[in-house]
Amino acid sequence: MGSATLFHLARRGLRVLGLERYDLVHEYGSSHGLTRIIRLAYWEHPTYVALLRRSYELWRELERLAGERLLHITGSVDAGPENGAVFQGALRSSRLHDLPHEVLDGDELHRRFPGYRLPRELRCLYQPEGGFLLPERCDVAHVEQALGLGAEVHCREPVMEWGAGQGRVWVRTARGRYEAGRLAICAGPWAAKLVPELAGLAVAERQVLAWLQPSRPDHFRVDTFPVFNLEVDEGRYYGFPSFLIPGFKFGKYHHLGEQVDPDGTRREPDEQDETLLRDFARRYFPEGAGPTLMLKSCLFTNSPDRHFILDHHPHHPEVSIAAGFSGHGYKFCSVIGEVMADLVQGRRGHDISFFSLGRFAQRG
Repeated sequence: MGSATLFHLARRGLRVLGLERYDLVHEYGSSHGLTRIIRLAYWEHPTYVALLRRSYELWRELERLAGERLLHITGSVDAGPENGAVFQGALRSSRLHDLPHEVLDGDELHRRFPGYRLPRELRCLYQPEGGFLLPERCDVAHVEQALGLGAEVHCREPVMEWGAGQGRVWVRTARGRYEAGRLAICAGPWAAKLVPELAGLAVAERQVLAWLQPSRPDHFRVDTFPVFNLEVDEGRYYGFPSFLIPGFKFGKYHHLGEQVDPDGTRREPDEQDETLLRDFARRYFPEGAGPTLMLKSCLFTNSPDRHFILDHHPHHPEVSIAAGFSGHGYKFCSVIGEVMADLVQGRRGHDISFFSLGRFAQRG
């Protein structure tokens, strides 16, 4: 989110400084792991679809600017019980926004995409425009374009504190102090540490992903295996075809439910993590459940309702916040950069009222 915000502010002609606590590309947050899903049939809420359409446009624009492919289309599958939240939500979004889609049962899905072995009674919504992004390359592309427009970037420079008032802001880092007219905070799992008002509203959670070697690699290629979002008895899972490394990639949303301190979480996956994921693969993707090739951890930053937080700071209008992406935000990076630039400049752009910080105060 920060790299996209940097780019959109720079392209509007603003003088902008980006501060990153780690390296430009790192594995401590939520923007790594080679691939990230993008999908249009959004089960979480139909409100997201308008932002997603703009996100696709902006990703393709970034591809043209960067001269490299960042978005790969595979189609997407949203599957679960007929009356479950995932299938019904994806169907609702598809109908409301007139998205092309098909509804299949588990057997029909297997005949079309043999890597899938879902129970016949599950309902599967196939949407042909889903796919995946390359997060590390997307982040670098945003930063490269921003640098070309005159932005400045300081890596390995953690923010220690900040303040705002009377139309100005200041930031103190481990290396110095900076003043500006506006501040945009896209701090991922560290959001609540930088913005105390987000305590309990942007909570870090440990997540683990697996890459397993398929026994039938031809069933898990980009052209034969759509990305998926799957609701089953064991929970909700998501997955990808093999890409860049020869492994079927997948994970369980909210893996073990471990709320963590982003500065103190255990990074190395263990046997419990692997067993949970392998059991799922053996049941639903048996030809993808070969030897483990790689396990990686990352961090979600969950809001109470699992929807994003996009707003000005409740006490400092000079400060804009993007937080609480709850494990489904990366696909929106390109458009979140545009949203944050609008907030910084006080423009009326995308309708983001659904993501207001004030919705939590209204709950009492």
